[in-house]
Amino acid sequence: MTARRSRGDGGLHWDEDRQRWIATVHLGFSPSGKRIVRKGSGRTKTEAKNKLKEVLRDHEDGLAIAPTNYTVENAVNDWLMYGLAGRDSRTVATCTSLARTHVIPSLGARKLRELSGEDVDRWLAEKAQTLSTRTLQAVHSCLNRAVKRAMVRDKVKRNIVELCSIPTGQPGRPSKALTLAQAEAVLRAAEGTSAHAYIVLALLTGARTEEMRALTWDHVFLKGAPSAEPPVPPHIAVWRSVRSTGDTKTRKSRRTIALPARCVAALWKQFEDQGWDRLAAGDEWTEKGLVFSSAVGTELDSTNVRRAFRQAIMNAQEVDAKEWTPRELRHSFVSLLSDKGVPLEEISRLVGHSGTAVTEAVYRKQIRPVIQTGATVMDGIFKEDPKP
Repeated sequence: MTARRSRGDGGLHWDEDRQRWIATVHLGFSPSGKRIVRKGSGRTKTEAKNKLKEVLRDHEDGLAIAPTNYTVENAVNDWLMYGLAGRDSRTVATCTSLARTHVIPSLGARKLRELSGEDVDRWLAEKAQTLSTRTLQAVHSCLNRAVKRAMVRDKVKRNIVELCSIPTGQPGRPSKALTLAQAEAVLRAAEGTSAHAYIVLALLTGARTEEMRALTWDHVFLKGAPSAEPPVPPHIAVWRSVRSTGDTKTRKSRRTIALPARCVAALWKQFEDQGWDRLAAGDEWTEKGLVFSSAVGTELDSTNVRRAFRQAIMNAQEVDAKEWTPRELRHSFVSLLSDKGVPLEEISRLVGHSGTAVTEAVYRKQIRPVIQTGATVMDGIFKEDPKP
């Protein structure tokens, strides 16, 4: 007689319709009292038994039994659908684009349980041939977070992606800064354009583009308080940004900046020009109190600003408008201050960094790396060279 399977070993039978061996296992009852049965199939008895053993092993490890056909694409789509809830719409759009372009086409068909470190390493190495290191980090993060979500929901035992290192990708677009001559040429070329006040304020205060687009007239004080003690100069309060929360990038980014005279003049002109725009738009005008807005008072996006900036500096002989972006006005601000010997600590405060380390890391090419204090003091102590 054929020996019966022991209790808990499951069952094995031939399915004529599917033409496959089916292994079944009873895992108890659900809270509603329904019997929990999981199945594994194979073309041979051995294959079906092995899948049954895998199911039992997972059950003993305390894992829920995930479908064996759950793929990387399923995990990524689940993360995009539910794992980004509450995130800014631009963040969702970016993650969706990266996942649809770089993750799913390459790894989507792979069963999640079978995804190996070699698969991930090979994928990253291939992407490193065309993507920058920063983009590689972003696509790795998308896959990592998707698998981590699947692991929490017992779809896979461990997150192999988190254990894989990210290779160095292609060099990204290098940051650069305007020289003094180039900055003067840009300011001259921008005069009379709709972007003039924006360019002047960004170049002479170092405000971020996201802070400039969110700046309201309520936070602009063009007259200051000259009768106060001590006198308060004209200034702007950089307290908002276009981020989903409306907050600045960091707490230190909330700062109040005194305005150079050139900025004051440009903002008065902007206030006047915006009044004419409001009159011309009539009923189509939407009042939001923004300093920099569209022709009908609505918010500008980064594309609007970049287009207006390049059109404004098109006639500047010293620069190629196509090679520059508005964010590099902030880099230029740091560079010009550094060239004039302004201490790094003061530059960090002006640009709203939490410390000098951030300023050095992000703007290291714009910081003049010459510390002269020690040499100056020593020259005063040792006034003559030693005799040979």
